[in-house]
Amino acid sequence: MHYYLIVALQAFCIYHVYKNHKPYYWFFLIFFIPVIGSLIYIITQVYNKNDADKIQSEITSIINPTKKIKDLERKLEFSDTYANRVELADAYVQNNDMPNAILNYKKTLEDTDQNDLYARQQLVLCYFQLKDYIGVVEHAEQIINKSEFKGSKQQFCYGLALKELGKIEKAETELKQIDRPYSNYEERLELAKFYLENNRTSEGKELLQEISVESHT
Repeated sequence: MHYYLIVALQAFCIYHVYKNHKPYYWFFLIFFIPVIGSLIYIITQVYNKNDADKIQSEITSIINPTKKIKDLERKLEFSDTYANRVELADAYVQNNDMPNAILNYKKTLEDTDQNDLYARQQLVLCYFQLKDYIGVVEHAEQIINKSEFKGSKQQFCYGLALKELGKIEKAETELKQIDRPYSNYEERLELAKFYLENNRTSEGKELLQEISVESHT
């Protein structure tokens, strides 16, 4: 029993380091000194009295990820509100259950009194995970004029979806919006790949060279 508690504590700390972009040395401390390292991390980086319930909830979610979903489903049955349904949809995403996440995000769109931006953003990402590129395009084009869309992960997914659907020129227009120096390296590598796949060798090599130079400065 103690072993499982230690593993759960260690898993929570590693997840928290990753989620909150903490320095990488915490990974080594937590991994190689499981109990002491985890306790030091929680005391110095996580814990305060207001967060106690949240920590317990996150550890429980790691041990039994379906418990959180079941709790949220019961909460939704008791009170079917926009906020509760979004929370449930988010939990499905965390559990990599994209079909149920999509079902609940789309349900929130029926509430026309609410801003649909967040649900649309999430739907773009969910459909992209399922490689449903038509779904990506459908929801991306509902928020394409929003300022939050420009340079976002959703715009990147939209560009790749357009590429997969054979709309090469439109895809390039969207993907180029992500090409920003000293950032978006994964997305820019995809753009370089896009150039190379479409016989734009010089542009692809130039972008790869830029990324290489930036990574060494």
